[in-house]
Amino acid sequence: MKINPKNGIDQLVFGMKQSDVVALYGNPDKQFEDDDSNVIFLYNDKKMRLTFYEDENFRLGYLITSNPDSVLLDQKIMGRNVEEVKSQLPFKSWETESFDSTENHFNESNWLILQSEYGIIIRIEIGAIINDNDEFDWKFKGK
Repeated sequence: MKINPKNGIDQLVFGMKQSDVVALYGNPDKQFEDDDSNVIFLYNDKKMRLTFYEDENFRLGYLITSNPDSVLLDQKIMGRNVEEVKSQLPFKSWETESFDSTENHFNESNWLILQSEYGIIIRIEIGAIINDNDEFDWKFKGK
């Protein structure tokens, strides 16, 4: 499962609508609304959580995965030491925030979070980029 910074994951591209995703992956295993009225799709087999933003016409804007086959810039990263992975990536600016046993390592220029527990990457989050006009830079050019 290839993570494409600023664009999406696998065949998923930021800006897709729910119907575009269902056409690719079928119906989600679970679907619900979060507290902000965004629609969330969960795909168990892909270990992926997709967020469609309500205030952006329900476009795909955020992806979370814990898929062990996740690849970022040709590197498998799940289950690896977070500091080692960060040192091997071309992204040099990281903010770290701790939550009990987990830490989020955030690279703002790629809207990428590597979540680690006990120093090992357990989850990857990636979001659509916001451009200089304070608008989402949607990569999907479909209908």
